[in-house]
Order: sequence, then structure tokens, then C-alpha cells
Amino acid sequence: MDKPGYYGTFGGAFVPETLNATLEQLKVAFEQVKEDTSFWAAYQGLLSTYSCRPTPLTYAENLSRHFGGPRIYLKREDLNHTGAHKLNNVIGQGLLVDRMGKKRVIAETGAGQHGVATATMAARFGYSCTIYMGEVDVARQRPNVFWMEQMGATVVPVRDGARILKDAINEALRDWTTNMDTTHYVLGTACGPHPYPEMVSYFQSIVGSEVSDQILEQAGRLPTRVYACVGGGSNALGIFSGFLESPEVELVGVEAGGVGLETLKHASRLASAHGSVGVAQGYKTYFLQDDDGQMLETHSVAAGLDYIGVSPILSDYHEKGRIRFTASTDKEVLEATRLTMKKEGIISALESAHALAGAFREAPDMTADEVIIVNLSGRGDKDIFTIADALGDTAWKSFIIAKAEEYRA
Repeated sequence: MDKPGYYGTFGGAFVPETLNATLEQLKVAFEQVKEDTSFWAAYQGLLSTYSCRPTPLTYAENLSRHFGGPRIYLKREDLNHTGAHKLNNVIGQGLLVDRMGKKRVIAETGAGQHGVATATMAARFGYSCTIYMGEVDVARQRPNVFWMEQMGATVVPVRDGARILKDAINEALRDWTTNMDTTHYVLGTACGPHPYPEMVSYFQSIVGSEVSDQILEQAGRLPTRVYACVGGGSNALGIFSGFLESPEVELVGVEAGGVGLETLKHASRLASAHGSVGVAQGYKTYFLQDDDGQMLETHSVAAGLDYIGVSPILSDYHEKGRIRFTASTDKEVLEATRLTMKKEGIISALESAHALAGAFREAPDMTADEVIIVNLSGRGDKDIFTIADALGDTAWKSFIIAKAEEYRA
């Protein structure tokens, strides 16, 4: 980091003056825990006994044989408690909330995995919890909404804008500005104002720390490539952290290609020609925006990647050439999801399937002595309605429509 809160020219904290004191309190608390080895030990211990850390690294033997190229390994964050990597971050922030003496947490969510993780953490620590979620995502991720509510969280459907993740973030920021004395905003990805990008990446680095040891033990060598899907960027930064200092390992971030990068129906900020540098939601990075700086609508089959911005840390690595960015289309993602189920019996989240699709696209051009790792950042239970709809299951489609109408009413 070049100066506090910046990564090259990206990052910063562009917030209303009323939030400065709250952010400063958070920065101080975070700096203290970084220097406190007992905090990291407590953090790891809690994840070990409450979650499923370390998550396993699975050799995908059937997929490796199918492509006839490199050995393919899957880092199984889908087996983490709540079904994704998200709990790594929220447990860390939950411990920080306890240190700061606050009793209420709020969060935004798109795919619902961060919402479930936050509701889980709030139940574990005894905090009051409110989750903001775009109305579109409330309908398409209904299973996660159900679990959030059962754990005591209040789920607020956001009906402004495109009614997706960016709109949920805006609403959460409004809440935080009003209630900052009692409330901590558990931002779910490595975006937003400083110190969030650094803090979220710090907590997610546990993934990279584990997998760098696991691959040496299982494969006897470092991987040729590591793939991770990229929405905001937390799962990517988590697994990439284990290999950033190993230049022989190529790091590949896979964004949401939607209908195709030649269209505007995607959510690719770095792999497409449509991303440009701007300031929004408290930080400077690449956004999908028009010439006047107005945010464009995004599209992805995966709710968790349907976002206008990307981590300022990833933007910096993009400009430095350390991480290569590509994109997978909705069609490729669904095909990768089906293939992984049929070959390995593993149901991937649609977000994670973007990374699978990127790896599958490139694997045939690699050799048998090469090794790749794909970060399986989440499981696909939550996507049952979306996948069934995409595959033409009319019974599920009717159920989705009925639920959407129920929420609008």
C-alpha cells in the first residue's frame, strides 16, 4: 500500500464528514488487532471450532481426466459454515465489533451468502442485525432470505434503482450514517472506504495461507495458475494472497461476462472495455459508468457478481499486470455448473462457477505436468431457483414468479 488507504492511485475514503469519526474508530481498532497476535489466534480458533477451517483442497480427478490437461484442484470454501468464504470476514469483523462496544450490525448482500454469514455472526455474538438486499435479489435468492430471517435478522428489500447489490450498499450506507454511534457496517467485500478493502482482505487471507501449504503437500509443487471469480473481490484476494509473492504462479480473476462483453449486459469492470476509473460508494476504482460518471446497470446470472465496482486492490494489481482478468458468460457458467455436478458431484455457486468456466476454457491448452487451483468460493444450494429457471424447469419458474409478486405486494 503506497499510503494509508491507497493502492497505487486507487482506494481512499470519500465519505460524508459525519462518517469520519466512525471510520477513524474502526481504523484504530483494526490497527490494534493487526499488532495483537492473540487476536489472530482467537480468530483462527473460533473459525476452527465454529466453522470448518481449514477447508479442504480437493483433487478433481474426473474433471482433470475429462480435459486431459492439468491437474485441477478445488479449494472448498463451499464447505465453510454458511456455505461460502463470507464467514471468514464477518467473524473477524464481529470480534472487532465486540472490541468497539457496539451492539447492532448491518450489512448489504447480493447473492445472500454475506447476509447469511452476517446473520449467523450476529446470532453467535448476540447483536441486533439488519440486512439490506435488492428486491430482485430477494426473489432470486429466496433460500438465503429465509435463513437470515430464521436467525433473527431483519431483511429489508431495497426497491430503489436497479434493486440489486449496488442499491443495497447505498441503503446500508444511509442507515450507517444515521446510526453510526450504535451500529457497525459489516461490509462484505474488499471495496468501500478505507479501511474496508484492507480489513476484508486481511480476514480473507486465511484462505491463501491454507491453500499455499495444502497444494505443496498434495501436488508437491506450486500451481501454474489460480482462478477466482471477481465481484467485489474478497474471495479472489483471499486465495491470491497465498501466491502474490510467487511470480511463477499466474493469478486469474474471472468477472461476470453476462450476455457477452460486446454488449452492456455484463458486470466486467477490468476485462471489458467498458470499465473506467471513478469515485463512488466511498472509494476510487474501476466502475461501469457512463461519460458523466453515472453508474450503469449491470447483469449477471450470479447475484453476487452483479456489481458496478471492484476492489481498489485488484484495480492496482490489474494496472501492474500481476493479476490477469477475464470473464465468463452466463451460458459458460451454467455449462460449468452442470459439468462439475456430473463429473465430481459438487454443486458450485453460480459466482464460483465463473472461475470454473474460466479454468475449463483454458485447461485444454495446458499440459499434464501443470497444476491449477480454482477457488470454489461458495455452494449452489441458494441458486436452485435460478439454475432451474435457466434450464427450463417450469415448475420452479412459476414458484419464482409467485414469490416475486408476493414481495412486491
